[in-house]
Amino acid sequence: MREGTPNFDDRVFRHLSELEVIAKRDVKYVYTTTPVGKAIEDMASSHRSLLVLSAGKFAGLLTAMNIVNYLGGGDLYGIVEKRHNYSVYSALQDEPVGNIMVKNPVYVYVDEGIKEALTRMVLYGAGILPVLTRSNEVYGVLTEHDFVSYLAGLASFGARVKDYMSRPVVTVTTGASLKKALETMTYHGFRRLPVLEDNVVVGIITAVDVVRFFSPPGIYERTTSGDIREVLETPVDEIMSRDLATVHSEDDLAEAVKTMLTRNVSSVLVVDEQGVLEGILTERDVLYAILAPK
Repeated sequence: MREGTPNFDDRVFRHLSELEVIAKRDVKYVYTTTPVGKAIEDMASSHRSLLVLSAGKFAGLLTAMNIVNYLGGGDLYGIVEKRHNYSVYSALQDEPVGNIMVKNPVYVYVDEGIKEALTRMVLYGAGILPVLTRSNEVYGVLTEHDFVSYLAGLASFGARVKDYMSRPVVTVTTGASLKKALETMTYHGFRRLPVLEDNVVVGIITAVDVVRFFSPPGIYERTTSGDIREVLETPVDEIMSRDLATVHSEDDLAEAVKTMLTRNVSSVLVVDEQGVLEGILTERDVLYAILAPK
């Protein structure tokens, strides 16, 4: 999370309509009683987060990072250990979403302004912002990707990738287990981890990759015992993506944003001519660069 309220550049808000105009209305819902496995199936079809309802009202948010935490990365894994005795079948089929969702996520009311929505998104590091009515019903959602797409043209102000990329980068190696990757993601709060081999980046594993890996029914074919600990020994290089979106530190920020949007990825890896990782540029970095340029 970045410190302090950003000093937003007011030119940004001339390019945005009000929340009720730009909020996406095509929202994917699950319910507090929906089994985790069913939610994972829905999420695997490209939804990084799902809004959770109870009695027709907004109740919480299920993110890919909740799944990472639950299936081996953090304290939610204790549910799998104690309640399901490490059974991946039971953990996915019998546990309701309500027990692992974010119960009090950051949100915005539809009658609040764009500046308020962006402030909350930046300050709280929220990749998705539910947009609610005052009666606590879901109106739509806003994502970092939405804002970056709307404002991409404002990134062409002469800045370089090196001015806004994040570094040093937390990574894992090709020989690491899936369990190690999940724990690293959860500990640092990162949705993505570059994968290194001999200090050269060869892949990336994301929270969405993890969701797809655990999506039923395919996950049941990956274990002979049904014990999730067997699954968690899977090497990272069997799950990671090798199709990398990369840029160089001296590249123009606008070109890097174009690469992100063209490739439909939420980050690009910053590498040197030998493929050595120098940093990472995420949608959050780009959003901050547009909103509060240095």
